[in-house]
Amino acid sequence: MQAIEILERLVGFPSVVGTPNGEIVAWIRHYLKSHGIAATELPGPEGDRSNLFATIGPVEVPGYILSGHMDVVPAAEAGWSSDPFRLRAEADRLYGRGSTDMKGFLAAVLAAVPALAATRLRRPIHLAFSYDEEAGCRGVPHMIARLPELCARPLGAIIGEPSNMRAIRAHKGKAAARLTVRGRSGHSSRPDQGLNAIHAMTGVLACANAEAARLTHGPFEDVFEPPYSSLQVGTLKGGQAVNIIPDTCEAEFEARAISGVDPAVLLAPLQAAAEALPQLGFKVEWRELSAYPALSLAADAPLARLLGELTGIEPLAAVSYGTEAGLFQRAGIDAIICGPGDIGRAHKPDEFIHVSELLACQAMVEALARRCTA
Repeated sequence: MQAIEILERLVGFPSVVGTPNGEIVAWIRHYLKSHGIAATELPGPEGDRSNLFATIGPVEVPGYILSGHMDVVPAAEAGWSSDPFRLRAEADRLYGRGSTDMKGFLAAVLAAVPALAATRLRRPIHLAFSYDEEAGCRGVPHMIARLPELCARPLGAIIGEPSNMRAIRAHKGKAAARLTVRGRSGHSSRPDQGLNAIHAMTGVLACANAEAARLTHGPFEDVFEPPYSSLQVGTLKGGQAVNIIPDTCEAEFEARAISGVDPAVLLAPLQAAAEALPQLGFKVEWRELSAYPALSLAADAPLARLLGELTGIEPLAAVSYGTEAGLFQRAGIDAIICGPGDIGRAHKPDEFIHVSELLACQAMVEALARRCTA
């Protein structure tokens, strides 16, 4: 099967983040089996979705991981010119949800499988396809934890997020959390008989604002824009009507951290402020939504040099968006980002990828295989 045909099949699976992914996993397993490659399905704790891992070549020798996620963001937004889960070709463009982020990478890798299977690899190439990346990289940690029983420690992991086929060495880490404050409702004319949840939340919001301002003073890492860690209030909900004391208020917070900074630690002052509210009679729930570490790969790392040679382009120092790469690096595996498509097309109506980008990615994977024969 050609990359375009494979992408058509993959886009046709509405594998939206947070939903069962059995159909796309089964199709990929069947495709790999047809080329003599056994894939291991790794169910997550949710019970209805799985990671998928496969090895081409000698499993006992250190090799390289090609990593991508099978889930996509929802496609309910207005502005689609056609069914988002049916690939549409128009000149060199292929439209569909996930075409760029990141089923295009999966399709290019799978299109290269026949060539990889026919090559006498001295070092293996592993395929590591994850679930629920779009929910904060929730699926891949379960697969990374199983790697020691699946293969020898890899030399590196290539995470195929859309990067215009230019390797990227660093990104910030991220943590997100949701705070729910519950008070007591009542008529607004008797505030003495209620507990205003919105008023209670304002103290945590003030803390968030102060922390966000403090972070602008450093520490700094010049490869990023902005060159410091950041924090924001992303959503705020509460209240029913102006004359009703609001008994519930909910806010979501996000922190993004430079290398060497734990993003979860940046949210700790907010959590501490929230945990003081029960003393005033409120009930609080602090829930972590997602967390992944920063990626920071040295410019002279062998993996960075390898990707520069495979793509013919000097790797980029850093980007602002996050990926699963930092989780591989935290597990002791060098990681780098490199994949087809442009991140600017992701999460938008009429998401698309160029045919030429698919073919360039497939060529890179096949070039990697040739390196693994030496």
